[in-house]
Amino acid sequence: MRIWITFFLGLSVGTTLAIEEVASEDGGYGPRDKAPETALYDYPIQVSGRVFSAIGATQPPTYENAGHNNNLSFVIGDTAVLVVNGGSNNALASDIHSYIKTLTSLPVKYVISENGQGHAFLGNHYWKSQGAILIGHVDAQKEIDEKGYGSLSRMREYAREFAQDTGLVNFDKTFDKDYLVNLGNVEVFARAYGSAHSPGDITVLIPSENVALAGDIAFHTRMPPIFDSTDSKSWIESFDVFANEARTMIIVPGHGAPTNIATVTAGTKDYLVYLRGEVQALLDNEGSLEDAYQIDQSRFKHWHTYKELAARNAGRVFERMEFE
Repeated sequence: MRIWITFFLGLSVGTTLAIEEVASEDGGYGPRDKAPETALYDYPIQVSGRVFSAIGATQPPTYENAGHNNNLSFVIGDTAVLVVNGGSNNALASDIHSYIKTLTSLPVKYVISENGQGHAFLGNHYWKSQGAILIGHVDAQKEIDEKGYGSLSRMREYAREFAQDTGLVNFDKTFDKDYLVNLGNVEVFARAYGSAHSPGDITVLIPSENVALAGDIAFHTRMPPIFDSTDSKSWIESFDVFANEARTMIIVPGHGAPTNIATVTAGTKDYLVYLRGEVQALLDNEGSLEDAYQIDQSRFKHWHTYKELAARNAGRVFERMEFE
């Protein structure tokens, strides 16, 4: 049985990283686990003076990464700590908490989930037990209501002992457009820019740190996933609003290392515009869904999850655009 530990030894706290992680030419994922003695895929890095993020694997959830395939972040204020994304299970949440305790004795008072996907909210079960206030978008709560038990079941299947004691909990506070949290001389804004890749997608802005925890409105390194419910046209419009506000900020996307607005524009908007253009050309020439699956996306083959998502993305965009 694999055992996780909830303490960290010999870690450097002062390193600030704000660079893009380069994907391999064939879209390979790299190491399966960078912190094998913990549930975490990798240890947190310091993004700015008060903002830290544990950058998850840019690959599907596995036992090796314990479901840490998104970014788990936190902000340290003068009176409290805010966590962004509860994690896929209690083990991940506990290990992040242990790391936070090496930096500050302040309580984790708030946890914001960037959407209604399992890796954003399932670990909220742990945070609730620690007395944190759970916050999410109204549409993310609807996803939990409708799909939460399915997310929990799938996580238990791959995570095994990491899933121990993890259960479903609802948000304590929900919002539609904006939510402000004051951590003591540090204001944090949770903001919805509109429809993106999944219901309830939000961005967390820390203006005093010049950091945007973008969530899944923005991608790079990893191919953006398009779901059955994803409206790619609206996503482009939402991205433009986000990019205008965050244009000078350090961007921590939902997946992948900290970077800048140009990088996530290329990894998100430019991809969506290209794919929609190719699909529109097919529709103009009475092409079929089968033709959509054959759209040439080879320019993106270096992105992680390319093999899993490229054809599926094209098919879903085609099916949606048929009725626009």
